[in-house]
Amino acid sequence: MGPFGVQELLVILVIAVFLFGSKKLPDLAKGLGEGIKNFKKALKTEDEPKPEEKKEA
Repeated sequence: MGPFGVQELLVILVIAVFLFGSKKLPDLAKGLGEGIKNFKKALKTEDEPKPEEKKEA
């Protein structure tokens, strides 16, 4: 099982349209994008040392 091909992506898109309706899909995509952005931001800030740790080192 490799990466998704064009046919698989089309089937997934058709199923999503049937489940959520064409008017809801842009809102769902926007919410998903914001969620991923916030997740990446949280991971990035977690890796950086805190200001108190910088002073002690």
